[in-house]
Amino acid sequence: MYTLLKLKLLRGKSLIFVNGIDRSYRLKLFLEQFGIKTCVLNSELPQNSRQHAVEQFNRGIYDILIASDESTTDKAAAAAATGKSKKKKSRGDKEFGVARGIDFHGVEAVVNFDFPLTADAYMHRVGRTARGMEAGNALSLVSPSESYRLRAAEKRLQAAAGSVGDDEEPLVKPYSFKMSEIEGFRYRANDALRSVTKIAIREARMKEIRAELLNSEKLKSYFEDNPRDLQILRHDKVLHPVPAPAHLKNVPSYLVPKALESTFRSSHPYSEKHRRKAVKAGDAFKRSASSKRQKDPLRSYKAEKGFGADKKRRNNAFFSKDKGRPKSKRK
Repeated sequence: MYTLLKLKLLRGKSLIFVNGIDRSYRLKLFLEQFGIKTCVLNSELPQNSRQHAVEQFNRGIYDILIASDESTTDKAAAAAATGKSKKKKSRGDKEFGVARGIDFHGVEAVVNFDFPLTADAYMHRVGRTARGMEAGNALSLVSPSESYRLRAAEKRLQAAAGSVGDDEEPLVKPYSFKMSEIEGFRYRANDALRSVTKIAIREARMKEIRAELLNSEKLKSYFEDNPRDLQILRHDKVLHPVPAPAHLKNVPSYLVPKALESTFRSSHPYSEKHRRKAVKAGDAFKRSASSKRQKDPLRSYKAEKGFGADKKRRNNAFFSKDKGRPKSKRK
């Protein structure tokens, strides 16, 4: 996910689905390590905060929204529960559902970071993009143990499209790329993933809930009188308690695959223009350092090379003075 976003393979407004609230904050904290701002939408947040986050996403204030689809997980837990076991009550809004019922505008890409548990949930998720004769993409990350769910979703798509023949082009195509070209990003992802602990996730959830409750209750009347100050209530703020390392926010040139070098350099913050400025600044620093070195007498002084050079110079001066004296006065 980090590679797709950092290499600009996913562009425009993206909607990322996960199965569970903890998974949404885990992904948010992970992407924060690389300077990727995201917004989390889940049932624990107040209704006003959820509505405000969706409105800001539709207006294009931020491009990436992580949505926790808890409806599928609750159904799976209820089906797997026995008679003795009791279903754990959710602290979120039971009537809230991200996969359906919320109107997202201009979504260019839908990403199933966690594959949905049912084919119907898959249909509702991917239906968030390519609406109203617009173009869109749907990308799903599927593990080998979830392949049966992918086949069920593909059959559901074929039934909806009215194509059940085996000779027709498949509706779900594999996303082909060379894994060896992005292998260099693995160590960066591992470093960032180590900082996303359970304690950090719990603190991030509590921090956002406290902030959203404050924004929803105490500041409601104020922002009704001052609508311009409403921009302060952004939902993509950094939640991780530990600051992220600065080097993880940039992608060095040696990690960029050769197929993406031409397109990535133009959008990279350290482009050719910035590189030329850095070279000029380095040359100016060298010139200033050399001028300071020339003005300093301790650094500009050059002694004669060779052992005993000073002694030889003193002896030559003594013999030249001695030759000029009369013979009577010589000792």
